[in-house]
Amino acid sequence: MAAMSGKIAQNVIVAQNRQLGSQYRRESHRPVPFMSNLLPIHGGKLAWTCLFSMKLPSLPIYQSGFVSRRTTINCNAASSATAVPNLEKVDFLKLQNGSDIRGVAIAGVEGEPVSLTKPVTEAIGAAFAAWLLEKKKTDASQPLRISIGHDSRISAPVLLDAVSQGVAGAGLDVIQFGLASTPAMFNSTLTEDETVLCPADGAIMITASHLPYNRNGFKFFTNGGGLGKPDIKDILERAADIYSKFTDEGLIDSKRQASASVKRVDYMTLYASDLVKAVRKAAGNIEKPLEGFHIVVDAGNGAGGFFAAKVLEPLGANTSGSQFLEPDGLFPNHIPNPEDKAAMEAITQAVLDNNADLGIIFDTDVDRSAAVDATGREFNRNRLIALTSAIVLEEHPGTTIVTDSVTSDELTTFIEKKLGGKHHRFKRGYKNVIDEAIRLNSIGEESHLAIETSGHGALKENNWLDDGAYLMVLVVQTLCSNLLFHFSSLLELSLTFLFHHLQVKLLNKLASARTSGIGGGSKVLTDLVEGLREPAVAVELRLKIDQNHPDLKGGSFREYGEAVLKHLENLVTLDPKLQKAPVNYEGVRVSGHGGWFLLRLSLHDPVLPLNIEAPSNEDAVKLGLTVASAVKEFHALDTSALDKFVQPS
Repeated sequence: MAAMSGKIAQNVIVAQNRQLGSQYRRESHRPVPFMSNLLPIHGGKLAWTCLFSMKLPSLPIYQSGFVSRRTTINCNAASSATAVPNLEKVDFLKLQNGSDIRGVAIAGVEGEPVSLTKPVTEAIGAAFAAWLLEKKKTDASQPLRISIGHDSRISAPVLLDAVSQGVAGAGLDVIQFGLASTPAMFNSTLTEDETVLCPADGAIMITASHLPYNRNGFKFFTNGGGLGKPDIKDILERAADIYSKFTDEGLIDSKRQASASVKRVDYMTLYASDLVKAVRKAAGNIEKPLEGFHIVVDAGNGAGGFFAAKVLEPLGANTSGSQFLEPDGLFPNHIPNPEDKAAMEAITQAVLDNNADLGIIFDTDVDRSAAVDATGREFNRNRLIALTSAIVLEEHPGTTIVTDSVTSDELTTFIEKKLGGKHHRFKRGYKNVIDEAIRLNSIGEESHLAIETSGHGALKENNWLDDGAYLMVLVVQTLCSNLLFHFSSLLELSLTFLFHHLQVKLLNKLASARTSGIGGGSKVLTDLVEGLREPAVAVELRLKIDQNHPDLKGGSFREYGEAVLKHLENLVTLDPKLQKAPVNYEGVRVSGHGGWFLLRLSLHDPVLPLNIEAPSNEDAVKLGLTVASAVKEFHALDTSALDKFVQPS
């Protein structure tokens, strides 16, 4: 970067004050080439065109700008630049949510001030650009490319505008995908197709998963996968430094750089098309391998609506009765979350009302999913893990299945006794589970699947990417009939397509099922999890910690929560009817009364979640009373939910 010597590492974008309401126009998807014209800058903002209709209310007005701290970023601002006045002080590290960035993006909810303002977002974009430049160590003559997509949240246009300006102002090319899925954003770093300006050197997904409409955030990727906690901390520290040096003087140059480097492409059409092609090829070049099957999709008004029209229908499936496919960031029908009771009830009812063979439901950004069979039986949480484990262990006998901490004892028995695998129960958090599987492989313990009860699932062969659509391809392909074909050619397929390996596994499993005379429809799925015992009672209660309570004595909620757990652990050892889990990585897990409980400290919030599973309500109450007895002396805990649960009915 010698050409940059003598220049100050500083880029500035200061958007004019404006009402934040991007203009939309609906466009039909066009065949390749997918690239549209360069985006001009209008009125101090990037002109933004959405591929899908979205509902957008009036949003707050912000002023924005950024400056980079790293000398690897070129700029033309003078060293005497004047700092932008009246920027609010921001603790950037509080925006970290494990391996993501999360914050409040829409005003209006009492007690939740906006933290992802335009200047904050621009600083984050510039910081990721600086981080990527440092990691890639690229020649300055060839600008790096960053792809940016978003889910259906109403704050998406504002954040897309801001983060794009941050990246572009840092001298990198920006490729905007519009409405996209999180797995597609990672895949854009692997796709080799110049018609969509891929591969991207880095990718940003604007999403806050299933959180309320006023929240939003960012996930970051390179071709090595999602960024981890240390990387996010690094980016936020860079962003804080950039934010503190905002100036007005770089406005014209920043606009010019953004105008010259921001392009729009329709990546999701290519992404879906590649998926359809891969499924057809895996099915022996059958044009419509899902013909005759009725599959309904519930996208929860998130980004997953494409799966019905662009994946299932071209494969021959009847998708009538699918619901909530249109993106609507207010989520008017239900929370787009496969763990949410109302969401699962909605897809179950849709399956039954339409006499469908299968129902599929996605979360907002399509990295989690669940399914419902023709009888209304749900495949989520432990059942989804059991289904996926059965398929993986068929190909990799004895492999270790890594899950999060709230999986059931019955799942362990199913994996180890029936399937012959090993169950490694680890911590909550999809990145924790994936990283643990990677660690196990590095020390010689084979693991091919990492999966959470939330629906995040990742395979070793798939670069450990968690992908809800990937898992649902696994499910729908078990429904394909007449798929007996020679599989050796499948093993030669490249990893270009994100979905390849699970397709092979499912198709092999299906072929075996067909030759064994197993019936069609969703019975194939049901049979895979036969033998999985399930508890009569399964509850999760949340014990909140009042951070302002005098019991904390100025300490952190984390220290207080650890004290609660230590006290519970000591009491459990005194009860001969209870047995503490011999191997446990999170909280206090105890078996007894035919069931188990786990009390743990939330990864990010001042909350102690309590999970209880038992063969009867009476046994569940006994386990709850054990916890209630231990925590009664901790007055900063809100135990109202637990107290209600253990009260005699």
